Amino acid sequence: MSPPVRVMLVDDDELVRSGLRAILSTDERIEVVEEAPDGRLAIQRARHRRPDIVLMDVRMPNLDGVEATRRIVDACDVGRPPLRVLVLTTFDLDEYVIEALRAGASGFLLKDVNPEDLVHAIRIVAAGDAVVAPSITRRLIDRFARQLPNTESTPQAAPELDTLTDREIEVLVLMARGLSNAEIAQQLLVAETTVKTHVGRVLMKLDLRDRVQAVVFAYEAGLVQPGVG
Repeated sequence: MSPPVRVMLVDDDELVRSGLRAILSTDERIEVVEEAPDGRLAIQRARHRRPDIVLMDVRMPNLDGVEATRRIVDACDVGRPPLRVLVLTTFDLDEYVIEALRAGASGFLLKDVNPEDLVHAIRIVAAGDAVVAPSITRRLIDRFARQLPNTESTPQAAPELDTLTDREIEVLVLMARGLSNAEIAQQLLVAETTVKTHVGRVLMKLDLRDRVQAVVFAYEAGLVQPGVG
């Protein structure tokens, strides 16, 4: 049996941390190894304990979750499997989420996530994938993409796109529009395993961490415009 996924909880609300800890303790494949009430302590404790995943609040005293995410990813991404950060957000209030994704977060969860989905999300991220419900991805990106540079530029503004095949660009666009692998497969009339292969090649060629960063890249490159289906 593989060792449990080691998780650190970062939130300035002790009740929130207590609730998350209780939820995660129901799964023997997950172990909460550390907690922190703010971003500064999160950085220190992440370096010391080296958890696999950090559940990161955004709005906290001393240092917010965006900057803490950036520093943790930079500090803990060398020499071992990368530490992954999941941002916790209320969605309607946290305009910083897109910056957290760009800082290296592997996705985001809403704070009202149900227990089963939270546990499932932890396991998915531990396996190396990103956790963002496709429909929520689209709503979030559409809301904040106008803050990103180059949203009015053409795809040629990103020279990295020259490394992608036409089909890989097509898959990238559909990812940015919020489609899951299964939905992309249905639209392109190919097997879902084929889509997974294309997604993996897109990430490798663009030197991106995961699906979430690919979505952000697509908006920055002008492949997808806010609000356009």
